[in-house]
Amino acid sequence: MLATANEHKADEIRRVLEVFDVELLARPVNVPAADETEETLEGNALLKARAVTSATGDAAIADDTGLFVDALDGRPGVYSARYAGENASYDDNVVKLLGELDGVDEAQRSARFRSVIAVTYPDGASWWVEGVLEGAILTSPRGRGGFGYDPVFAPSTLSGASLAELAPEEKDAISHRGRALRALAERLSIS
Repeated sequence: MLATANEHKADEIRRVLEVFDVELLARPVNVPAADETEETLEGNALLKARAVTSATGDAAIADDTGLFVDALDGRPGVYSARYAGENASYDDNVVKLLGELDGVDEAQRSARFRSVIAVTYPDGASWWVEGVLEGAILTSPRGRGGFGYDPVFAPSTLSGASLAELAPEEKDAISHRGRALRALAERLSIS
């Protein structure tokens, strides 16, 4: 059972896992989203997966992702989705991030995306995997694809292109979430 109700994340997760023959069920609409009260990505991913497993009796997977910017001492980090406030839009978060980095030299804008995917089972067992993508924060958004901070994140392997400038399949091949999902599929195949 997929714990996320975020359509962008769900699409990405399904797209990457479909080649591994992993069947994902959507979280039932009557199962509320869990409050992300933990201080780590691992803690929040486990919390969300456990909430779905508890409510449905099914195994669940949940993702928590953060953008960690070196010039901001790792912020927004675990608060990436709500960086500009609890009900902030993707654009609100990007505007706040770029405002905080205003005047920071391009050479000092290193950052990384980190995704943690947790799996929980009805018997109480659980585990998690992660994926990391190194890069830098651009001075302004580029591209129309992706979501969240993708328009301002340039992976170090792409010569300055943002994640939002990539086709979905190109992004999946290199992204933090894609890496975590491939680690998940590998772990499921040997579990």
